[in-house]
Amino acid sequence: MNRRLFLFASSAACLPFTGGRALAAPFEITRTDAEWRAMLTPLQFKVMRKEGTEKAGSSPLDKETRPGRYLCRGCDLPLYSSRHKYDSGTGWPSFWKALPNAIETKPDRTFWGVHTECHCRRCGSHLGHIFDDGPKPTGKRHCINGVSLVFVPG
Repeated sequence: MNRRLFLFASSAACLPFTGGRALAAPFEITRTDAEWRAMLTPLQFKVMRKEGTEKAGSSPLDKETRPGRYLCRGCDLPLYSSRHKYDSGTGWPSFWKALPNAIETKPDRTFWGVHTECHCRRCGSHLGHIFDDGPKPTGKRHCINGVSLVFVPG
């Protein structure tokens, strides 16, 4: 393999993969960056709109144990039930499944491999990632940034 071909192949591997969906896909709820920044803290904006990650152990929702629902901070869509929450020991709120028609996923390709990124299906806000090391019955761990969620007890 020559240097030019290696550089081309390396560059192509770093391009975002959207799983067939356009990067600027329309969602039911859309806002400009300025509108998102006005309603979110800098950390919330970084996580929800730029696919960042909050520091492990920083969210009080990780230790939340009351019955209730977890809504998208960006649009109030119910995403997760407390019945599906568990303590994964990772430092992030974890669930073994989402509510029906709540999230969408796409491949997230990084230097460390391919992961499954999840986001709110209504506003596109980044929530976190889904891993295959969760409890039964699904075997999935939805590792979610607490800043992307609003907890509603009840």
